Amino acid sequence: MTLTTLDDRSALVVIDLQQGVAAMSTMPHAAGDVIERSAALADAFRAHGLPVVRVRVSFAPDFADATPGRTEAAARGAAGMPDGWDRLVDERPGDVVVTKHNWSAFYGTDLDLQLRRRGITQIVLTGIATSIGVESTARAAYEHGYHVTLAVDAMADAQEEAHRNSVERIFPRLGETGTAAEIAELLAKTRG
Repeated sequence: MTLTTLDDRSALVVIDLQQGVAAMSTMPHAAGDVIERSAALADAFRAHGLPVVRVRVSFAPDFADATPGRTEAAARGAAGMPDGWDRLVDERPGDVVVTKHNWSAFYGTDLDLQLRRRGITQIVLTGIATSIGVESTARAAYEHGYHVTLAVDAMADAQEEAHRNSVERIFPRLGETGTAAEIAELLAKTRG
């Protein structure tokens, strides 16, 4: 773990912790543990007056706003999503909510605008799935010039090898990694 510092203007960005995603079987951390650690970090950020951004993935009932293109993975239709699947877990008043229609929370959303208007220079990421929404958002944050910190025990994936690949090979090239507890401790030291 290489966690060194948190900027004075940091934000927590929580990826896809919503009813349908949280119901998935995840590895190496259970979705409930990811939610619990993300909630603890969110409380720490709020206590220091720093923004918490909740990102959810959602689509129109006919999926007309879903990413087009052919893939080998089976496409889901609107009939495959139960009511409330996109409802956020642990959302609190005052949280910024961003709705995305792609893997990255930056593409086609106002996330960058929301962060820049608040003077944010660094983001801390948590969520599900590590190799999809979290990694895509981390890549875009890095490309947008943000410092990136990844709470590796507050994220999980459907496949442990996909999670491990992101944590071990990709994330060290995009930012710094640490546990949720280490990030909260560093936040308390730098803001205290």
